[in-house]
Amino acid sequence: MLPLTKRQREILDYLNEFIQQHGYAPSLEEIGRRFNLSSLATVHKHLTNLQEKGFIRRAWNRSRSVELVPTRAGGRAVELPLLGFVAAGVPIEAVDPANSETIAVPEALIGKGDSYVLRVKGDSMIDEQIRDGDFVIVENRKSVDNGEMVIALLGGVDVTLKKFYRENGRVRLQPANPAMQPIMVGPNDVEVQGVVVGVMRKY
Repeated sequence: MLPLTKRQREILDYLNEFIQQHGYAPSLEEIGRRFNLSSLATVHKHLTNLQEKGFIRRAWNRSRSVELVPTRAGGRAVELPLLGFVAAGVPIEAVDPANSETIAVPEALIGKGDSYVLRVKGDSMIDEQIRDGDFVIVENRKSVDNGEMVIALLGGVDVTLKKFYRENGRVRLQPANPAMQPIMVGPNDVEVQGVVVGVMRKY
């Protein structure tokens, strides 16, 4: 499942409610009226995007032909704040959530606590199937077990995405890329900002 824009999420929620109430999908005109979209081509484009992202199915020869595609989590998505990039850069706390965009995340990918989304820069976690430009869903917690993938703040300055291991009184931050070396630091030089609980990719 790919992330949705805010408007796509609103239209998907509307389709969901309408189909539950009426047993059939709204027409393009009804969707247009609901969202003040004067052009049916705009409605059509939103539905095409929802279809390409795998949230709905459509039959082209019927007007009320939208079906919702069931997802594991019952299809619900939650808007989470998108707090910038993870790599080197500002500490996450320095990003103002009030100014951040949001991104729709399937409920099944979200952790138990407060969560947010970061965009990945770089290829240090390529063997974990996390690539440059992917979105990681981060649960905002400081306690971490060996082997968990974390957002780590180094020396109060650099934010990095690595696997976390405690070893002989030190901390090893292990990349998932054989071309890159692990980072070894003292426990006081690293602060865990959150634990990665999911990953999404936009194609």
